[in-house]
Amino acid sequence: MFGIELQDGWTIYIWLLAGAGILIAVAIGLRWASQNEQFDEDIKYLVFDENDRDKMDPEEFQRAMEVREEQMRRREEVLAAKRAARLGEQ
Repeated sequence: MFGIELQDGWTIYIWLLAGAGILIAVAIGLRWASQNEQFDEDIKYLVFDENDRDKMDPEEFQRAMEVREEQMRRREEVLAAKRAARLGEQ
């Protein structure tokens, strides 16, 4: 169809290269995720707010609010660092 014909046995090498490329992409993705705070089990609490108090146990609600405050504090830190970096470039 495209005018390219490979000898017998080349298909396995193409699959091996594709598999290696996928594994490299996964490794890069996992490294990025670990360096950017993506493996946080408490992230499940970020969907809750004050309106969910009656739907949760008091301890769980307290933990959700602590996680929310901690995430907002971290967000402000990251945004401040980005602003500082942007001002430093100018």
